Amino acid sequence: MTAQITLVLGGASSGKSAYAENLVTSSGRRRVYLATAQAFDSEMEAKISAHRSQRGPDWRTIDAPHDLAAALDALPEGHAVLLDCATMWLSNRMLADADIETEAEALLDALARCASPVVVVSNEVGLCGVPDTPLARRFRDLQGRLNRRIAERAARVIAVMAGLPLALKGDLPGEETW
Repeated sequence: MTAQITLVLGGASSGKSAYAENLVTSSGRRRVYLATAQAFDSEMEAKISAHRSQRGPDWRTIDAPHDLAAALDALPEGHAVLLDCATMWLSNRMLADADIETEAEALLDALARCASPVVVVSNEVGLCGVPDTPLARRFRDLQGRLNRRIAERAARVIAVMAGLPLALKGDLPGEETW
């Protein structure tokens, strides 16, 4: 188990990213945002731009839609890192026809090596019905497996629903426990 990893899970628009941002901000450390989203249309461009504005200038944003392991390995010590999100990264890698097992292992190894605490945001996709296409079912299964593997290595796992955090593993962190 690595004390540096916190996994924040939730559904779409549950408040998980806002909770994770507040957690990293409260650390008092220099903040790094590892962004996995890609803007393929104007709606996504606007969403990414709004998120950057809301975070403000005190965040260093690193776009890492594909090679999160290298981005984590390149970070200097002493930062607080927000990886948002593992779900988008997995989608990106699936669409690139990557070897998901190999890349997930590289990501998990990089998280364990990271010299700074990392908060990983991910969607909980297993609470809905059974997806109707083979690709969607494969994605659901791979995301569930990735979430479980990150959770195994995390000191804390926090579920966020309706903006409210619930500790699944470890304690809800306060400023004094970061």
